[in-house]
Amino acid sequence: MGHHEKWTQPEPMWRENLRLPAFEALKENKQTEVTVVGGGITGITTAYLLAKEGRQVTLIESDVLLNGTSGHTTAKVTAQHGLIYNELLKHFGEESAALYYQAQMDALQTMENLITKHKIDCEWEKEDAFLFSTTKQGAHKLEQEYEAYQKLKIEGAIGDEVPFDSDANRTLLMTNQARFHPVKYLKGLIDEFIRLGGEVCEHTKAVDVKEAERVHVRTGEGFTLTSDYVISCSHFPFYDGKGLYFSRMYAERSYVIAIEPEKAVPPGMYISIDEPKRSIRTADYNGTSVLLIGGESHKTGQGVDTSFHYRALEEFASETFGIKQKLFQWSAQDLTTLDKVPYIGPITRNNHRVLIASGFRKWGMTNGTLAAMLLRDYVMREQSLYHELFKPARFKADPSMKHFLSQNFDVASHLIEGKLELVADRPETLDKGEGMVVQWKGERAGAFRDEEGKLHVLDTTCTHLGCEVEWNNAERTWDCPCHGSRFAFDGSVMEGPADRPLMKLAVEDEKDIPVQLEEDSNGNQDQI
Repeated sequence: MGHHEKWTQPEPMWRENLRLPAFEALKENKQTEVTVVGGGITGITTAYLLAKEGRQVTLIESDVLLNGTSGHTTAKVTAQHGLIYNELLKHFGEESAALYYQAQMDALQTMENLITKHKIDCEWEKEDAFLFSTTKQGAHKLEQEYEAYQKLKIEGAIGDEVPFDSDANRTLLMTNQARFHPVKYLKGLIDEFIRLGGEVCEHTKAVDVKEAERVHVRTGEGFTLTSDYVISCSHFPFYDGKGLYFSRMYAERSYVIAIEPEKAVPPGMYISIDEPKRSIRTADYNGTSVLLIGGESHKTGQGVDTSFHYRALEEFASETFGIKQKLFQWSAQDLTTLDKVPYIGPITRNNHRVLIASGFRKWGMTNGTLAAMLLRDYVMREQSLYHELFKPARFKADPSMKHFLSQNFDVASHLIEGKLELVADRPETLDKGEGMVVQWKGERAGAFRDEEGKLHVLDTTCTHLGCEVEWNNAERTWDCPCHGSRFAFDGSVMEGPADRPLMKLAVEDEKDIPVQLEEDSNGNQDQI
């Protein structure tokens, strides 16, 4: 197997050898018509579409353009979002399920039109997409999904084999989908946006919103952008606006490797529906046909050592295709909503000046483009067939999904109980190297005793949006089960979206530890 220096650096292949324009940070207060926050596919496409309508748009990005989820995608442009249509039929009914498919296909067509119009060279290839199963139960689910395809008039077909070594026992085809090079595509849109008079500020973090006659976005450097509309396209909404989004989505990490295979590369894009899930698609790399193998999803903050996930994908690739050379490996984080349909539109029912797009459930290429189309319509005050289905204020969550969230993420309980959650454990019981959630002065807190015997007590409220962090014993970190923020035992930030450390609760001396619980009459519910 060939050696490649990128093995130890999880970098996506899409940015390799590609010079993107660089932009200055915002260095003064600024007025604009529309502020777009987030430099991925949603933000860039939204900014471009609004500039094309003649709006004055400023796009801001906390890092550099295309370094988030859009730059770490497998870049499948498809309406085949795993097993979804049978579920949508059950939860939303036939009309909405058909609208979901139509919306994704409209987004795909819009992308193709933009590529043609602006002559963007981005390796756009029309290709069939396949789901495949490896178990009896999986085969049954694919048959149910095919029935949903027929009901919704989705072009597809059922089959029983894939063109590579696999235990596949059933396949479901969706015709006329596509794959492309996402960074080359979006570079084309950035160039057009700038040509239309749009402005971009990189290294400009949006930290808060104040609403008055116009909407004010404050940046991390203390500057203010004032505009008529603010659109959050920042993966997770940077501003919550009392929409309680942290209780309505959960985060997962997934992994990708790029290999030069020994066997011939099969045409088509594939994804297995049984565990362990595997995603397979071809791509062009320096004139060579390579394979992108993805999978190994797990809830953020609740997985094993990440190198394990890359090894599992390598093992699958080696057995299935043979590996001539491993070229790249990278991971991405994705958000899923309660009912699996993205949130696109006004942040709350009564606030039409702050718009959001989030919860794309790993299918950000069509959903990100669709979001841009819908967000443009909101700003231009035009009606869309799709507004109702995707609006964030809907509430049609499957009850089992709500149960799943409260069980697995403790989101519901932490929001309701806040700081009054009664925890039996006390900090004085901790041994060296041990941490846990404890009762501290009548409130929930986090405690860790280091190897010197010193006790560290922290407020367990995640500084991102107020969820309660949990102790991760294996890695000695405090992990937020809502959105994947991670903190060291002393409260310092290890991984975002949080950007401030957990608050320390002073422990001068062991004798300061309270002996009995004290009631907190206020309940601190405003932490949320």
